[in-house]
Amino acid sequence: MSILRHSATFSPKTQTTVTVGTFDGVHLGHQKIIKQLVASAKKNGSAPTLLTFDPHPRKVVQPNAFVELIQTIEERAETLASLGLEHMVVHPFTKAFSQLSAADYVKDFLVDMLNIDQIIIGYNHRFGKNRMASVEELQHYGAIYGFEVTQINAEELDNISISSTKIRTAIAMGDVVTAHAFLGHPFTLSGTVIKGKQRGRTMGFPTANIAINHPDKIIPKNGVYAVRVRLQQKDHLGMMNIGLNPTVNGEDRSIEVHIFNWAENVYDQYIQVSLIDRIRDELKFDSLTALQKQLEKDKQVILTAYNTLPL
Repeated sequence: MSILRHSATFSPKTQTTVTVGTFDGVHLGHQKIIKQLVASAKKNGSAPTLLTFDPHPRKVVQPNAFVELIQTIEERAETLASLGLEHMVVHPFTKAFSQLSAADYVKDFLVDMLNIDQIIIGYNHRFGKNRMASVEELQHYGAIYGFEVTQINAEELDNISISSTKIRTAIAMGDVVTAHAFLGHPFTLSGTVIKGKQRGRTMGFPTANIAINHPDKIIPKNGVYAVRVRLQQKDHLGMMNIGLNPTVNGEDRSIEVHIFNWAENVYDQYIQVSLIDRIRDELKFDSLTALQKQLEKDKQVILTAYNTLPL
């Protein structure tokens, strides 16, 4: 899959079947759209293409709003590629772009730049200045420029409509099981391993401290989590602590992963951690010995409950 961060240089060799949106998390609702996109593109003989935006549009139209990301652009790209997307065009979302009229947006971006033959959109898609235009306007422009418009209904799980906002709420609460159910894939944290205080090593639980690569990436509620760690093209079971390390009077929030049955140095390596479940709160213990005993219990709980899950 190609990722193009300068949309003005996008020059597709064929027409494109397009969808538009941030697609943060690439949840089940997004996947429904992408699967339809890929199927329609194959039928049309065109290239399945996503027009997406960076930064998140809400950061521009609501400057005081803090928007946490379920996935970075790079994480989104990995998930989208696995679904068969061919082109991911990342357009800078600016104040000027947000003021573009619906007519100019359709002509300049969908028709002239993307050369679309069909656009597939979600049930709540709106576009143009102040998001004033809806599917009816899009169908109007489709009739003018000769492209088809297809709208996809909302995806539901147990009669609950799926949205990125609901997934962010679940993650913030530490409910990564619900997040996984809505996403259709595990919530992940990824980044570079940096040196920490190395206290875990003295207790027999060496940890990889992860520096998250994006400042807006959402971090779950403090606590201990069962995780799968993607490292050197293999998956490993482990446990992760998010928090302040209160037993040693820590002041800075950190993300530390203990990888089961792993002894190699992983400093400066990129790792991806899939969160399986939150098993307990972060606690303050009277001593490092008490903490060590709890870590041994945590490890046993995770091995018993999750060791049979497919890697």
